[in-house]
Amino acid sequence: MSYTTESGRRQILDDAAACAHDLGDAIAALSEAYELLDDHMADRMEAAVFKPTQAAFGQLKRTLSEFAARYGLSAPVIADSQQPAPTDPHTTLDRVADLVQAADDGLAELQDTLLPVEVGDAELRAGLSRTRTLIGRVPADAEELIRTLGR
Repeated sequence: MSYTTESGRRQILDDAAACAHDLGDAIAALSEAYELLDDHMADRMEAAVFKPTQAAFGQLKRTLSEFAARYGLSAPVIADSQQPAPTDPHTTLDRVADLVQAADDGLAELQDTLLPVEVGDAELRAGLSRTRTLIGRVPADAEELIRTLGR
């Protein structure tokens, strides 16, 4: 299938924005879950799951806005999450692990398309890689927290 350079860049922005939405939903859920945990578990969750997810979200948004600006495209709008407040930390952390894994998988698929090489640039590729590095351990760390909740 043939595409123009501009349509390829727009596809990169759209696909990566979907991943950013997943990370935003995970952050919103984590913010609410923080209130449901005791101080020790909340601190563990913040260090192992929230901070890396938040850093990855910021990295991805910055990468996309800078990429769009370099090529005169409009940056994707990443809306605030509209997720319902969690009622159970186990369920919430499981959902967070799934959302972060979905974001990582989406970014991996985007990288596998070679669009970032064909119509992107080095800064975009580096930003996508940094984002994936930041969230690489989050699903496993969230699962570890789930196993230790209530102990």
